[in-house]
Amino acid sequence: LHDRTEAHLRRRHTHRGERLGDLAWVGLTEEPHRHVPVLLGHEPDAWLVLAMQPSKRLASLVIGPHCGEQPHLGHTGARMPPEPDTELATRLAHEAGRRLVALRQAMWDAGAHSWDVMDGGDEASHRFLAEQLRTHRPDDAVLDEEGAEDPRRFTASRVWIVDPLDGTREFGEPGRSDWAVHVALWDTDHFVAGAVALPALDLVLSSDPAPVVPPYDRARPRLITSRTRVPRSAAIVANALDCEALRLGSAGAKAMAVVLGHADIYVHDGGQYQWDSAAPAAVALAAGLHVSRIDGSPIVYNDPDPWLPDLLICRPEFAEPVLRALWG
Repeated sequence: LHDRTEAHLRRRHTHRGERLGDLAWVGLTEEPHRHVPVLLGHEPDAWLVLAMQPSKRLASLVIGPHCGEQPHLGHTGARMPPEPDTELATRLAHEAGRRLVALRQAMWDAGAHSWDVMDGGDEASHRFLAEQLRTHRPDDAVLDEEGAEDPRRFTASRVWIVDPLDGTREFGEPGRSDWAVHVALWDTDHFVAGAVALPALDLVLSSDPAPVVPPYDRARPRLITSRTRVPRSAAIVANALDCEALRLGSAGAKAMAVVLGHADIYVHDGGQYQWDSAAPAAVALAAGLHVSRIDGSPIVYNDPDPWLPDLLICRPEFAEPVLRALWG
């Protein structure tokens, strides 16, 4: 099957991005031992996973749901107005997450190694979001963890800040749900839109409508921190405020735990980039939470340097105690 499929594709000029007659747009790989997510672009669009083993046998062929751009036409055939930014951010986060869930399961079923699952998820989600933003917002700049630097963002006011798969490590581990998709739009000095999908939980939190944070009803505050390391700031705050500690993977999952009321404080230092926190910060701000750097200063996005090493998201009543614990 693999030999016939490969020969058929190659006879039809299967170079990356070249149209395959009436089949599809397809991207091939020069690494036949990898599980490769390939985005089809001819209707009906779909995820195609060619799970190649070192023996070059075709382990699986998985075709997922339609993902292509269709014209926005009304009943009269007139072109409809574009989606509002908040709706677009929410839809893209949800759709990318839904595709990741399907891709992850398909690759596990095909016997993929966890590293291939992680790489495949990063690449597939990046390609989907990049294509969608090129289609729907061609004039906006993009800052994407998995994409090449977009030089337009250094002079642009509107910049989409995207993490196609936050928590890649957790995505590659069966049964873990603490990974996310981040889509945010920053305009000059503020967020216009933000959405964080928690796909394994079938949940998307958006800046509009803003989530409602549940009332605080614990005897001790709950601090959420990394599952692999405890930042110094988190240890200081936990000791000073006698916090109960929880551990989760991705930054988006940790931030949304505060939004959902599962935790009260998320403080991090020692290493993040703008795409790690932009969409979580947008949603948390919309929900009325405190969001700042760990020195209390506002977070500014679309800085030329994508490095943004620290973050504090917490219930408003804990902002002063946290900052006092850190700085006296």
